[in-house]
Amino acid sequence: MKEALALFRRDVMLAWREGGTIGTALGFYLVVVAITPLGLGPDLNLLSRIAPGVLWVALLLASLLSADRIFHNDYEDGALDVLATGPLPLELVAAVKSLAHWVTTGIPLALLAPVLGLLLNLPIESFPLLVLSMLAGTPAVSFVAGIGASLTLGLRRSGLLLALLVLPLYVPVLIFGVACVSAASVGPASPWPPFLILCALSLASLVLAPIAAAAALRNAMR
Repeated sequence: MKEALALFRRDVMLAWREGGTIGTALGFYLVVVAITPLGLGPDLNLLSRIAPGVLWVALLLASLLSADRIFHNDYEDGALDVLATGPLPLELVAAVKSLAHWVTTGIPLALLAPVLGLLLNLPIESFPLLVLSMLAGTPAVSFVAGIGASLTLGLRRSGLLLALLVLPLYVPVLIFGVACVSAASVGPASPWPPFLILCALSLASLVLAPIAAAAALRNAMR
């Protein structure tokens, strides 16, 4: 596990040191949510109803901005070949790098969501469950993005292809994430069933996504 922890620390430090990718994702998230009230007008009731959907859709799109970098930089400088021949299984390498993407992208986006919820008139009492649901659902977002990043590794214009591959797989996370926040803000349904499904989706992605990503990486490095 020392090698896995070292790889995790390396990826997190590189992401924070570069800064541009994280800043772009946060900036995109802010801009998309901020311009929504300008397009819909001053109807506070309408903004409150659509706030969960807007926040989740913007988060999914923002996370895609950095998804192709999960493996791209290591593939370009040859570090991925070294990792593939090292002591760590390629499945564990894919899992660690996807986890680093969640820590550096998913968590900051989830923590920014309540601030942006104020712009959409989201009830303050639903903020804790908003953050909790996003922290529960964004691991699935990052690990599924790892599959897409591995499938498009080394291809030209991989960002567009990555979005086409990954966005349909985000639909379950989007549906249950919005249902959880909507139940907390509007009711009368309980928010906990969709929250538990979000947790199940993330746990399933933690197990299955690294296996699929490792298979795609082996094919790309042949």
